[in-house]
Amino acid sequence: MDKKQIFVVDDEMHIRELIQYNLQKHGYEVTTFEKGEDLLQKLKQSPADMILLDLMLPGMDGLDVCRTLRSMDETKHIPIIMLTAKSEEFDRVLGLEMGADDYITKPFSVRELVARIKAVFRRTNYEPEAQTETGTIHIKDITINLNKREVYKGDKLLQLTLKEFELLKILALNKGHVLSRDVLLDKIWGYDYCGETRTVDVHIRHLRKLIEDEAENYIETVRGVGYKLKG
Repeated sequence: MDKKQIFVVDDEMHIRELIQYNLQKHGYEVTTFEKGEDLLQKLKQSPADMILLDLMLPGMDGLDVCRTLRSMDETKHIPIIMLTAKSEEFDRVLGLEMGADDYITKPFSVRELVARIKAVFRRTNYEPEAQTETGTIHIKDITINLNKREVYKGDKLLQLTLKEFELLKILALNKGHVLSRDVLLDKIWGYDYCGETRTVDVHIRHLRKLIEDEAENYIETVRGVGYKLKG
């Protein structure tokens, strides 16, 4: 089986070398970059299976790079884990809203980093079982194709991140039933995810922006509990 290719962007050389050395020991192919612009140039020549992206970078910062990656068809589906020395909630939430799949705060242990990477790859490689005869869920004007991992609103293809798709899918499969934040966090981010339920709220808010409009609200907040997709 081909080795997974991970691109690492960090302006600190010792961080790049530390990550590269340890990930190579775990069987990954690793290419490192000092600047976000260098990453974007490299991606025009060869693809990556995952990107580890520092928030604070010279030139384009990590948020700008993340936003650019999510805006391009060639890179929008690549999982992104943000690396940041900042611990404030604002920075974590902003990174998630820009489309990052996960984040890890410096200083971090190699063991935690590898666990996060493996968890994201598990979700990326997961092939959803067909839940209906056609593998498709219809909710009013929303169509969810489980096999192709595509979501349409009417005839418009929506650009969802991996976690946004998984979140919408689990809500759709449990349509009309309330799912707590803890349940959603566990099923989508995994037992080894060290985040908090605030992460679920951020992704719900972004998902609402994509699928809802003034004429139709799909996701209902059940105060103090969690969320449900209206049935």
